[in-house]
Amino acid sequence: MDREHVKGFAEKTKGAVKQGAGKVSGDKEMEHEGTADKAKGDMHKAAGNVKDAARKAADTFKK
Repeated sequence: MDREHVKGFAEKTKGAVKQGAGKVSGDKEMEHEGTADKAKGDMHKAAGNVKDAARKAADTFKK
């Protein structure tokens, strides 16, 4: 697990909290911010997956 995965997890968690708080309080703007933060988290996770795949490929060629 690298930094991108950690950033992704943190963004998704922050987004879920914002989204939930927005729903409970009726604040649509906060709810949408939460949705956007969750999407950012997914992007960080995808970037981490690409980095992992690149590392695995590099390790395979080293052998």
